[in-house]
Parts: sequence; C-alpha cells; structure tokens
Amino acid sequence: MNLQSMIDTASALVADDKGLLAMDESNPTCNKRFAKLGIPQTEEARRAYRDMIVSTPGLIDSISGAILFDETVHQQTKNGTPFIKALTDAGIIAGIKVDASTTDFAAHPGEKITEGLDDLRERLAHYVEMGLRFAKWRAVITIGEAIPSRACIEANAHGLARYAALCQEAGLVPIVEPEVLMDGGHTLQRCAEVTEETLQTVFDQLHRQGVRLEGMLLKPNMVLPGLACATQVTVDQVADATLQCLLRTVPAAVPGIAFLSGGQSAELASARLNAMQVRWHSRLPWALTFSFSRAIQQPA
Repeated sequence: MNLQSMIDTASALVADDKGLLAMDESNPTCNKRFAKLGIPQTEEARRAYRDMIVSTPGLIDSISGAILFDETVHQQTKNGTPFIKALTDAGIIAGIKVDASTTDFAAHPGEKITEGLDDLRERLAHYVEMGLRFAKWRAVITIGEAIPSRACIEANAHGLARYAALCQEAGLVPIVEPEVLMDGGHTLQRCAEVTEETLQTVFDQLHRQGVRLEGMLLKPNMVLPGLACATQVTVDQVADATLQCLLRTVPAAVPGIAFLSGGQSAELASARLNAMQVRWHSRLPWALTFSFSRAIQQPA
C-alpha cells in the first residue's frame, strides 16, 4: 500500500471543480440504450461510442476521472490507442468498475446484494498493471414495506469495506458507492433515515476492515423523496437534507464526496449539487463533486 499515492489520486479526482464521468455501463445496459436509438448492439458499436466520449474536445476542462467497464479497458480508439492511455494522455485519471452487479439477497425478498469479491484481489492486480488508479463498487439499498432490513444494510456495508480494503492493498483508490434507490413512494424524511443508517454502517465497516479514509472517496445518493411520493420538494430542501445527513455520518478524513445522479435528470441533479455548494460550501470538511453517468451522457 502506498498511502500517499492514493491520497494524491483521491485529492486530484475532486480538485479544481472537476468531477467524474461514469462510463462504466455494463454491456446489457449499453445495448438497451442503443436499442432505443436503433444503434446496433455490437462490441464495435460500443467501442465507437466510448471513443466518441473519450475523444471529446475539452473533456479535461470539467472531468478529472473516468470510470470504465472491463470491456472498455481492453479496447482502443479508432487510431489504435488504448482508452486508458488516451485518457491518461489527456490528463484524465482512469478507473474501473469492479463489482459483478447485484443479485437477490437470499431470504430477504425485494433486497439485493452485490457480488464480485471472490477473485477481486487478482483482478485488481491486473488493473494496476494496466495503469488504472482507482476503482468503484456499487451496493444498492431499496426502500419499501419493511425494508431495508438490517441484514441487507450490514451485508452490503461489509462487502463495500472488503472491496475497499483490497483496493488499498493493491494501491488503488476505492470509490465506495452505497446507493439508496429513489424508486418507490417514500418521503424525503424516510430517505434521510435510511441513508443515515446506511452510511453509519458503511463507515463502521470501513473502520473495522482497516480502510484509510484519506485514500478513498464516497459516492452516495442525494437525499430525495421517492419518485412515486406525492410530496416532492424544492432543490434547496434536497440540498439541506443531503448535507445534514452527510455531516452526521461522513468523517472529515474523507477527502471528497462525488454524488451519483441515480436517475435524476441532468438539470435537477446539477441544480441540487449547485445548491449544496452555494448554501453549505463554507461549512463542509470535504470537497463535493459529481460522478454522473446518464445525467451527462443522455443530453449529449
């Protein structure tokens, strides 16, 4: 473990008002989006799409790092340059999604657990050799009738912490992503309660697993009412609820928080993040930025 190198990378990812581009969609997800637009669902089409993103003029002006999918790190631009090198040459730090997606959580209907730990140490070593400098692992928490269960929160938090410890062992910065989903009819207050419990559990597990907080980043959800909730709220209410929750749960040693968009529109996700910066910037111990996928790519 080279802690100083990880600290430097984590700090660079959240510096200079830049954020992360999440272009780590799985092949099925990418194909689904292509199908809606009549684009062939082939490896070459996915490569060409990623090439278009990576070669976008001025990308470095707002993007500090890019999260890639495993297929992408083995692909090249149309000029034959590996995507990792193309990003690095442009001054953008390349990272990799390493979880193996979610599956049903046994004996807990309606809940999910993330897989991918079994061969993670070996995969991380390979990614380090390829020149990647950070990784990402996503866990999902669903709000519904009598869920989330304590068992689901604890199991996912433990998995996130094990992943993070393995990343730091390999010299990679772990981005820890516990996402409380916005699906459902829950209120803003209920989302705040579940997000707070989830983050408290995640950081307890990170401590138990020996993860150095200075060398990691958090990628949380914003605190939002469910999409089906009858009572929606203002941009400022989301900003305040989110940061009140994070100030109660996220240690000051964490260098930065990069919010996921979670299915929000580009306009709303950006407005809510901007409100956090405007209303709370002087009171925060960590940098705030974005780690958006659909909210960046879909408008384009």
